[in-house]
Amino acid sequence: MNIDHTHFRQALQRTPFHDRYAAMSTTEHWATWNTYKVPYVVDKLSTEYFSVRSGCSVMDLTPMEKYRIEGKDAFAYLDRLLTRDLSKLRPGRVTYVAWCNDDGKVIDDGTLFQLDENTYRLCSQHHQLDWLLMSAAGFDVQVAVETHDIAALAVQGPTSYSVLTAAGIHGLDDLKPFGIKDLQCNGFPVTVSRTGYTGDLGYELWTDPDNALALWDAIFAVRGQYDIHPIGLDTLEMVRIEAGFIMPGFDFNCAEATVRNGYDRSPYEVGLGWVVHLDKGHFTGRNALVAEKARHAKRRLTKLVVDGNKPVGEAFIYAGKNGKQVGEVKCTTWSPILKANLAIADIELRNGKLPQSLWARFDYQRELKWNTAWAECHAQTKPFYSPEHKSATPPNPF
Repeated sequence: MNIDHTHFRQALQRTPFHDRYAAMSTTEHWATWNTYKVPYVVDKLSTEYFSVRSGCSVMDLTPMEKYRIEGKDAFAYLDRLLTRDLSKLRPGRVTYVAWCNDDGKVIDDGTLFQLDENTYRLCSQHHQLDWLLMSAAGFDVQVAVETHDIAALAVQGPTSYSVLTAAGIHGLDDLKPFGIKDLQCNGFPVTVSRTGYTGDLGYELWTDPDNALALWDAIFAVRGQYDIHPIGLDTLEMVRIEAGFIMPGFDFNCAEATVRNGYDRSPYEVGLGWVVHLDKGHFTGRNALVAEKARHAKRRLTKLVVDGNKPVGEAFIYAGKNGKQVGEVKCTTWSPILKANLAIADIELRNGKLPQSLWARFDYQRELKWNTAWAECHAQTKPFYSPEHKSATPPNPF
């Protein structure tokens, strides 16, 4: 990690792609992500949204926390740290993971890349270096921050494969979902993973910051042939909800940031029970999770389709209209492609099951007057949006 010692004079850091983003921005609507300046919206939210669902979108992932984990005990260390069984992970593959504290409460989730036999990259939503280093006690392993040393782009959408091929990145035909390949783009190295946070066909590109602008320019050089748009955080929020993906720190409290007792959540309570493998051997939080699985779950993050077309916002969830309050909406969006109100809500369970009737009560303002409305909610177990083309190998060219 190499940061200029005078970086404090600039409130927010600039990613290697910032100049290109700034030149294309018509909104100047910027956000802060992990000390970096990134856009909420670059041009128009509708244009950016449909570039993900109908064309090709490009998003800067450089601010995402990235850790390099290597050494002869790297596997043993990660197997002890993470809730998931990693025995089937191989070099050139990626998997989704979560990790907990001793009480079985989620600290964070992320993606784990196995780069070679004893080298991994762990990507996470929040800063995790302290926890990773404390957990490394007794293992022959090195943990290093590489967030600032790698420029990363997410290229997502139905035409992403065709765009990258036209941009000069060849060899994607046999890259399966959650696969990794070391490729070339106009003579410089680019690592490509078939991963993403949109629920659509897509790739994530990883390269040296010195190559960042050349990578961006190669992609946008084919813009006349394909519809390509840079996107910001507002679009990402819409499509990740459509895909049913959760976001730690927003949809639920991360264990290490929770102040009051009872406000943190276990993997079972946030829908991550499928990445908890209790039979793999000991890992941090296992004893607490074994005990929790033996009893009825008390609550669960639940995907909801909400009747009507009024934005739900910060709504309470009730067991029956005018019934008992049993939860609250954590995130919500109107889905243009599904023509539906979508939400993810934290809901209390009864004997391990959802109440049969769920209603959202939400408040909205018209002409400076507050009104209350009710809308029936319908629980979903599968992603709201999951197109077949996202997993086709080779992808369908457009």
